[in-house]
Amino acid sequence: EEFVYGEEDFVLQAAGWGDPDSAPSRFDRVLLAGWSDRMERGLFRYRLGPLPTRVLPGPVRLVAQLNEQRSAERRPPQPVRSLRDPFDPAAFNFTRLRPAELLFRLRRTGGPGPPPEPLLVAINASPLERGHVLLLPEPARRLPQVLTAPALRGALEAALLSAHPGFRVGFNGLGGGASVNHLHLHGLYLDRPLPLEEAPAEPLGPRLGLLRAGPAPAFLFFAPGPAALESVSRAVCRAAEHLGGAGLACNVLATRGDPPAGPGAGGGRGLRVLLWARRPLFGPKAGEPFAVALCELAGLLPLPNEPLYRDITEGQALSAIRQHLLPEPELLHLGGELARLLE
Repeated sequence: EEFVYGEEDFVLQAAGWGDPDSAPSRFDRVLLAGWSDRMERGLFRYRLGPLPTRVLPGPVRLVAQLNEQRSAERRPPQPVRSLRDPFDPAAFNFTRLRPAELLFRLRRTGGPGPPPEPLLVAINASPLERGHVLLLPEPARRLPQVLTAPALRGALEAALLSAHPGFRVGFNGLGGGASVNHLHLHGLYLDRPLPLEEAPAEPLGPRLGLLRAGPAPAFLFFAPGPAALESVSRAVCRAAEHLGGAGLACNVLATRGDPPAGPGAGGGRGLRVLLWARRPLFGPKAGEPFAVALCELAGLLPLPNEPLYRDITEGQALSAIRQHLLPEPELLHLGGELARLLE
């Protein structure tokens, strides 16, 4: 069925972290009711209950979460050989989803600007959290896992349809933790604030900042409201394309947050869109305690076993994450290139 929305459905001021469960939006109610229904019907690979969660001691305040079932029962990631792997119809892809795994089609009518392409919202059968969904541009187009501005803009609009402060949308690129080479983004409710929501960024240009909060520095884009989503989506995708041309993988996360200068600097909260540049990784890395994708870069660590969850330190986790990142001089040089590209 279709979930038709208009500009009046955007939640410009989400609930605060003091009361994250107050007044869910129509989008939240429909998504979570459909998701819970599919869980009761046994359409997931495992039944997701409350997950043990702790904040690791240390200044970065990484959030560790034990999710043994996801590690054991999720579909193995597809082998990826390069950043430009074409779509492979013989491999698993989202044209093979069972109809009951689809929750609804997301379609906007009216302004601001022309509506984005509709997105299918489907359950992620190996969920990280309650309400973890996939956001799919028309699967029959068989697009590889390369971010496009229309898909990103649709996902950013979905983020503004939620009244929950922790509903985030994100993207893992090829070589950056993507497990299926078929264009998709993630939407999920993370029930904790993250430092990257409000920490100030270093300005690199009029449309770009460098955010050092959290475990990994990210390039920061900001949309103060719905009218800015089109230009921000194009800018993020131009930057991601530049990274691909330089042989780098990327991850993207959009979250409610303060303007780039941080809270108290003037201006209300909007959407922060973070772009991480990283060395591509093709296949599992021996000795790695956990895979590194958008959640880990943002500071949430879904861990595969109880001893690791119990014993891991902030230093160990940061070492595992940062081995994928660029050296500081290379990161700053790249930031300068992106700032000039986006002027």
